[in-house]
Amino acid sequence: MRYYVSIADRVVEVDLSGAVPIVDGTPVPADLTALPGTGVRHLLAGGASHPFLAQPGDRRGRWQITLGGVRFAADAVDERTRAIREMTGTGEEETEKVISAPMPGLVIKVEVEIGQQVRAGQGLVIVEAMKMENELKAPADGVVARIEVEPGRTVEKGATLIVLE
Repeated sequence: MRYYVSIADRVVEVDLSGAVPIVDGTPVPADLTALPGTGVRHLLAGGASHPFLAQPGDRRGRWQITLGGVRFAADAVDERTRAIREMTGTGEEETEKVISAPMPGLVIKVEVEIGQQVRAGQGLVIVEAMKMENELKAPADGVVARIEVEPGRTVEKGATLIVLE
């Protein structure tokens, strides 16, 4: 089966039909395992180890990935789904990017203002959860359209914190 994985503005073709995955035409020996009952995954590829957290996103094929402390959205669709989306126009990327709380916590600091330009990976908001401060970062370049929290406010898992456009 062939998949198309989109992260930010980049699309990667991944062919899983053989024994060795082929990424953009290049064979990449890889092994992916999941920690049962969690979203934690472990990818061993090219001799490097990559533990990450994968949580289902807001639609089929969309994932929220946390890797090395950076959170971003990834879309993974098969050939058939991609073709259907292209024919119907439903594959168009959303103009808004929503940053939501990964777990219940307390907003410590909002690091941006409405109208501010941000770059992918830039810190947006700090949320304290389980006695640890977590800096949530921009998944892509954009402009801050809405800020829906303020310091001192408690938030539930999945609550919208900041919206970029």
